[in-house]
Amino acid sequence: MVVLHHDFWWWDSRTLVLGFLPITIAYHMMFSLAAGGLWIYATLFAWPTELEQWADEQPDEAEASASQAVGGAEGEGV
Repeated sequence: MVVLHHDFWWWDSRTLVLGFLPITIAYHMMFSLAAGGLWIYATLFAWPTELEQWADEQPDEAEASASQAVGGAEGEGV
């Protein structure tokens, strides 16, 4: 994708797509759609859902200790 991003082969072209759009801009529009499609593919098929499930199942120790500290301070009659 990095190599395809630099469309040096059309830098000097005056070709218009659909009669008004320079070919370099049309190329970059298609490149952007392809990059977006690649990200969609990555999130649908390569996203580590097992790690998200594992993280959701683990209790947040920092949150639990903070709530104990707050509860302990209130219980002392501050």
